[in-house]
Amino acid sequence: MCSPKLWCVLLILFWIAPDPLAFAQTASPTTDSTPAKSKSKVAHEDEVQQLRREVAELKAQLQQLIQASQGAPANQVAGSAAPSGASAPPATHADVDTLQREIDGLKSNTGEVDVAALQKEVDVLQKKANDVPPATAGWNGEHFFLRSTDGNFTLMPVAYLDGQYSVYGNGYGTPPDSFAITRARFGFQGNYGSQLDYVFMVETISSPTIRDAYLDFKPWTAFSIVAGQFKVPYSMEVGTADTAVEFYNRSIISVLYPDAGGAFRAPGIDAHGELAGGRVEYWLGAFNGQGLLASGTTNEPEIVGRVRFSPWRRSDNAWLKGLAFGGSIEHSRSKGLANEVSYSGAMNDGTYNFFPQFRINGNVDRYNGFLSYLNGPFGLRAEYAHLLEDRGGIGYNSLQAVEGDGYYVQATYFLTGETNPLNALPRVRHPVIGPASPGESGAPGWGAWAVKFRYSYLHGNAPAGACDSSTIPACPITPVISPGFNDHTDQFTLGVNWYLNYWVLIKSEVSLDRLRDPSVQGILPHDYYVYLETLQFRF
Repeated sequence: MCSPKLWCVLLILFWIAPDPLAFAQTASPTTDSTPAKSKSKVAHEDEVQQLRREVAELKAQLQQLIQASQGAPANQVAGSAAPSGASAPPATHADVDTLQREIDGLKSNTGEVDVAALQKEVDVLQKKANDVPPATAGWNGEHFFLRSTDGNFTLMPVAYLDGQYSVYGNGYGTPPDSFAITRARFGFQGNYGSQLDYVFMVETISSPTIRDAYLDFKPWTAFSIVAGQFKVPYSMEVGTADTAVEFYNRSIISVLYPDAGGAFRAPGIDAHGELAGGRVEYWLGAFNGQGLLASGTTNEPEIVGRVRFSPWRRSDNAWLKGLAFGGSIEHSRSKGLANEVSYSGAMNDGTYNFFPQFRINGNVDRYNGFLSYLNGPFGLRAEYAHLLEDRGGIGYNSLQAVEGDGYYVQATYFLTGETNPLNALPRVRHPVIGPASPGESGAPGWGAWAVKFRYSYLHGNAPAGACDSSTIPACPITPVISPGFNDHTDQFTLGVNWYLNYWVLIKSEVSLDRLRDPSVQGILPHDYYVYLETLQFRF
C-alpha cells in the first residue's frame, strides 16, 4: 500500500507532465529546443515520385555531359555553354547512383526522410551538371565539330558525294551507259551564339562553285531572316535537303520551279517562321531570280511566298498528326534583250527533250500546291506546279505566253520499321556498318530498307502566232511566224533504298519515260527505260 507521500508525488507529476509535451507538439520549428527529428518533413508519395523523376532526368543529362567532357558522343552537348567562374567539380555517376538508391529506399508516409534536404541534394547535382564544360572538339553524333571554350561559336565540316552508274535500256540518242561522280560538295556550317547560324557549301565537280552561302538570324521562332545565296522557298521537294530526297533526281516537274537552271538557288533575302506551335509555317523572300551568283536583269526582283499548314501537328491522333498541306506563289519579270528563254523541256535523267525553249519577255508567274502525309514507316507526297512566261515585246506582241504545268505523286515505305521523316534521313535502327544513328543504340543488322514509287506528269504549251507589220505597226517589217507546240510526257519510277547506316545510302531505281508528243520532227513516240544505281556518302 502506497504511502500518502508517494500519492502526493504521483499527483503532482500527473498535472505537470502534459505541459512540456503539449509545448513540444506546438512549438515553432525555429525554436532551438525543438528536437531535430521534429523538423523533418514527412515524405509523401507524390513528392517522392517527383524527386524520382528529377533524378532520372539528371542521370540522363549527366551521362551525356560527362561523356562529352571526356570526348565521347553526345548530341545535346552542341550549343551548351559553361557558366563563367564555375568551380564545382562535375557530378559523377556515383553521386547520381547514391541519390537514386536513397530515393528508391523511401517508404511513403514513414517520416524517415527529410524531403527538403533531399531536394537540396537534387539542386546541388543540377548545379554540377550545369558546371560540366562543353567539349571543344569531337563528334556530336552526326557531325565533327570545333567549338570555342565559351560555347558561343561552333564550326562543323560537312560534305557529301554521289557516285552513279546509269544504264539506258533502249533509246534514240540517249546518253551512253557510264559511271559518274554526279555530286561532290564540301563546306562548313555552324553558329555564332544561339541566334545566328551560317552555311557555306561548294560544289567541287569541274570547277568549284558556291552553292550555299548564307546567314540565318533567328531572334524568335515566329520570325527569322536568311540572307545570302540559298534555295528559293517555293517547292516542297526542293525544300527537302539534297541528301534526304528519296529518289536520285527530283521529279520531272522541277523544271517549272524558280531558278531550276541554277540548282534552285539564287542570291536574296527571306523571312520565315513558325506560328501556332508549328501548325503554320511561312516564307516570304525576294531574289535575283537568275540562279547561282547571278545578278538580276530587271528592276523588279523575284518575289516568292509560301505557306504550310499542319493543323494536327500537336494532336494525339496518329492518323492525322502527319498530314500537312500548303501552297506557293512566285512573280518575276524576264528581259528579252538579255536573251532569256523559257523553261527547259529536258528530262531529269537525260533521255530526251520533250519541249523546245522560246525567247521570253515580260511577266513570269508561278503557282504551286503540295501535300504530305507521314504515318510511321509510310510516307505520301504530292505536288502540282503551274508556270506562265510572257513572250510580249517587239516581234512577240501577238504571241501568247508559254505555259507549263505538271504534278507528281510519290509513296515510300520502310520495310524495316523506321519512321518516315519529313525532311531528314531516317534513324537506322540496325546499321550494317559504322556507328549507330544519333539517338539509336540498336545492334548491327541489315540496315534500313525502303521501297519507293513515283509517277510524274509534265505538259508544255506554246500557242502558234504571227506578228505582221501590216496589221500590227509595232511588228518588224519581216513577219514573225511562230509554230505552235502542245506536248506532254510522263515518268514512272520504282526502286529500293538501302540505308547501310545514317551516313551511307544505296539507291536503286528504274524509270519508264514515255515520250508521247515529240516536239522535234523525225522523232516518233517512244518508251525509254533508265536504270540508276547510286551510292551516297555524307558526313
